[in-house]
Amino acid sequence: MRRPVQVGLVAAIVLLLGATGVLFVKYRNTSASYAETKAAEKTARSHYAEAFNAIAEIQDSLSAISVGEEAVRLRSQNDRAEQRLTEPNRREALERIALVNASIQRTREKINRLESDLRRSGTRVAGLNRMITNLKQTVSEKEGQVAQLTSEVDVLQTRVAGLEITVQQDQDSLIAKNQNIEEKRRELGTIYYIVGSKKDLANSGVIVTKGGVLGLGKTVQLSGRFDESKFTSIDTDEQTVVLAPASKLDKVKILSPQPTSSYRLVMAGNQVEIHILDPREFRKVKHLVIMTA
Repeated sequence: MRRPVQVGLVAAIVLLLGATGVLFVKYRNTSASYAETKAAEKTARSHYAEAFNAIAEIQDSLSAISVGEEAVRLRSQNDRAEQRLTEPNRREALERIALVNASIQRTREKINRLESDLRRSGTRVAGLNRMITNLKQTVSEKEGQVAQLTSEVDVLQTRVAGLEITVQQDQDSLIAKNQNIEEKRRELGTIYYIVGSKKDLANSGVIVTKGGVLGLGKTVQLSGRFDESKFTSIDTDEQTVVLAPASKLDKVKILSPQPTSSYRLVMAGNQVEIHILDPREFRKVKHLVIMTA
């Protein structure tokens, strides 16, 4: 009786030890799995937090890119800008657009890096994917706005170039008209004068002597044939005094028929000055002949 009982006890003990060993192995495996699960959960949370922070940073970057406001400001100032969009201003506008575009490209690179990091980490969260998709859409919208703004600057520059050509043509036409007006004014205001003794004027063919008997009582008359190369021109709108070398007023005689009320003789040192008082009346006679004695 005793031996069978002992054998039974030994068998029970062996079974108990085997069951204990199995349970221990299962416990150890379960503990390891639990630890791995906790570590994976911690890693996933860390990746999620990093991804969320990256998305927030990208969103802030996109919010700082105010392409729409720049476009609205440009459109609202088109009429005035057409008058003052010079080449330096155009370069400045394109440089601002280039800075905005560079910010957009940097943001797109951040999104690409974020997607790569999530793929490597194996993180799959529907919410994150939707947020990334929205970021991509926003970036695409801003790229479209930049392209439109660049096109508007180019169109505006073309219009300005056309206006500049028109303005230049108008300016050239105005300059030509002003030059024509000035030439006509100068033509109207210019007279020609000659100063000389009776002999000098006769030799120049400006005067002739007629009448008299035996050389006496001859009168001096204008010949009417004037060689303007022997005359001096003056613009009576600019110069109103003509000089004649004479020691006395009565040594100077105006032979040409300028109205006497349009000028006055004034003694100035050892010469006589002919002061033009009324240029309009005075220059009705284009040739001034002054004889000195």
